[in-house]
Amino acid sequence: MSSVDVINAEGAKAGSVDLPAKVFGVEANIPLMHQVVVAQLAAARQGTHKVKTRGEVAGGGKKPYKQKGTGRARQGSIRAPQFTGGGVVHGPVPRDYSQRTPKKMKVAALRGALSDRARDGRVIVVESFVTGEKPSTKAAIATLRKVAQTTKVLVVLDSQDELNWVSLRNEPSVHLIEAGQLNTYDVLVADEVVFTKVALDEFLGGTEKSEEGDK
Repeated sequence: MSSVDVINAEGAKAGSVDLPAKVFGVEANIPLMHQVVVAQLAAARQGTHKVKTRGEVAGGGKKPYKQKGTGRARQGSIRAPQFTGGGVVHGPVPRDYSQRTPKKMKVAALRGALSDRARDGRVIVVESFVTGEKPSTKAAIATLRKVAQTTKVLVVLDSQDELNWVSLRNEPSVHLIEAGQLNTYDVLVADEVVFTKVALDEFLGGTEKSEEGDK
């Protein structure tokens, strides 16, 4: 089990928190993470693409010219695939792209991704991005820049943290996510992962409950 410093809004150390080895210290399984990410991206596809076949294109009921005597190839409809404006052969039709991914695979992939970031010192914990009860984008970004210098930052907040959410939601370099929605893809896309202390506790608490439910 390793530990990281908890940083306050002023950028000073305000304590430390343990990162359990079973979540932040496991070996990253790259093929597994790839499979989970591919499944996640596939599930995000709408699958509403559609083209018309020759039977669905309007018009073309009349034979374009007589069968014989023209010297041209015989044709039965101007809506055949070889004509401009005709139907499409073997085109896309609406379908479901989602893939079944077992829960344990998702959990293992997420832990591998978090462990990879933690080993490089790219998992950061803060008390809060703003002080007081009023949202402030300027103050939140100032705090963020004290702990993270990259342009792709994943900020994990607890489900009730409206103050920090409103303060950071318009910052283009930040992707906000609730602790319960944390996933492999968002962790891997981000250069740094910043938890609030409450969000980290909520995430670890949900992990423990999930493990108890699997027993």
